Amino acid sequence: MKNEVSIKVFNGYLMVIVAIALLSVIIYSFTNEMIIPGLLSLICFVFVAAGFFIIGPNNSKVLLLFGAYKGSVKDNGFFWALPFYIKTSISLKARNFESERIKVNDKLGNPILISSILVWRVEDTYKALFDVDNYEQFVKVQTDAAVRKLAGSFPYDQFEDEGASITLSSNFEDVSKCLEEEICERLKLAGLSVIEARIGYLAYAPEIAQAMLKRQQASAIIAARFKMVEGAVGMVEGALKLLSKKGIIDLDEEKKAAMVSNLLVVLCGDRETTPVINTGTLNQ
Repeated sequence: MKNEVSIKVFNGYLMVIVAIALLSVIIYSFTNEMIIPGLLSLICFVFVAAGFFIIGPNNSKVLLLFGAYKGSVKDNGFFWALPFYIKTSISLKARNFESERIKVNDKLGNPILISSILVWRVEDTYKALFDVDNYEQFVKVQTDAAVRKLAGSFPYDQFEDEGASITLSSNFEDVSKCLEEEICERLKLAGLSVIEARIGYLAYAPEIAQAMLKRQQASAIIAARFKMVEGAVGMVEGALKLLSKKGIIDLDEEKKAAMVSNLLVVLCGDRETTPVINTGTLNQ
């Protein structure tokens, strides 16, 4: 596969001097009624004047001579080349592309909405111009395909796949890296380089969003309850050991069970508890 070739062209300012010299000859010839030299000088002047072109920063020109690729000019400045060259401009500036939100299924088959943000630029002007029909449209289509492939490779979260090391919603850096590598591989054909690729939008599809939200809330409540119970059990265990160690009170197994039960109710309850003061003995 052919790659980009740099071509050297003439300095435009030097050719301006040539054009001025030809213009002087034209004026002198026609002033002194030297028709043939004047016409020849005029043809040469038109030929020279037609070859000037300017390239701005982060721009390039691809030169074709009778349909054959001769090279690309990436230097910025004022240049001159044969007027027979067809000069096609290609921007080398970084460009942003934000894909539309598309509905796809994740690894577990859950419908999700996802979009991506891509920063890219033209690296090889020959491939961008001749290896694909329209490199800007190529970016859109291949980015969309890469996002669809990525979404189907990982689960949205770990609620249904607890063994998943990478999920779309949690591991943004890893997912973005995978997306960037996939898009880089696809755009290499068109001579395009990827500067950055990231997930722009990610959410469950509307038809399951409410159900998934309830599931997440339930899981969060269960996790919080587990922590509360775990902490309460630790506090009760510490209290019993401290009472036994200091010999403050000697409780049998039945009273220990009652105490543990009461403490767990107090520590794990949703609402504030109202204490009942025991003014009698422990047997009451």
